Amino acid sequence: MKPLHIALAAGGLILLAGCASMAGSRPVRAPEPARAIEPNGFYTGRWYEIARTPMKLTDGCVAGYTDYITRGDRLIERDGCRDGTPMGKEKVVAGPLTILNPGQNTKVRVAYRLFGFVPVARTYWMLDHGDDWFIMSDPALENVNVYTREPRPTPEKLSMLNARVTSLGYDTGKLEYPEVFPPGMR
Repeated sequence: MKPLHIALAAGGLILLAGCASMAGSRPVRAPEPARAIEPNGFYTGRWYEIARTPMKLTDGCVAGYTDYITRGDRLIERDGCRDGTPMGKEKVVAGPLTILNPGQNTKVRVAYRLFGFVPVARTYWMLDHGDDWFIMSDPALENVNVYTREPRPTPEKLSMLNARVTSLGYDTGKLEYPEVFPPGMR
C-alpha cells in the first residue's frame, strides 16, 4: 500500500505543477508599463489598495495594503487586509519580490508562502504610476489593482485613476472599491 500512496502523491504533485505552468501561459494582454520606476522610492513603505478586481482570495478583505520591506539585500512584499471591517482580524501574506526587468523595474515576481509552506508565485506589472499612486496588473490584464500612498484619495484623484485604468484597456466596471481605513487609522 505504501508505494501506491507515494505514486498517488507524486501524481498529485505533477498535476499541480501542470496547472501552475498552464496558469503562467495565459496570453499577455496588458500593455507594456508606461515608464520606468525608481525602485528606492517606489518599493519602500506602505501603499493602500483603493480598487481591485474581485476574486475569491480577497472576498471579505477590506482596508487592504502592500508594504515593501528591505531585509538585507532582499526585498519583501507584504500584502494585508482586514476581515470584514477595518477593525477586523488582519490577514497577511508575504514573500520575496524579484524585479524581472532591472533598469525599468516595472515587472516583478513575488514568491508567496501560503500557510507558511505552500509556494505560490505571482507576476505583476506596474502599468503606470505617479509619485503617490500606481496601477498594477497581471500580464493577462485579468486582475487589476489601484494603490495610493494615502488611504483615502480625493474624489478627483479617484476619477483620474479610473480614467487611467480605462485608457490601459481595462473595464473599471469590473473593479470593486473595498472599505478603506477610517480617518486616524492606518
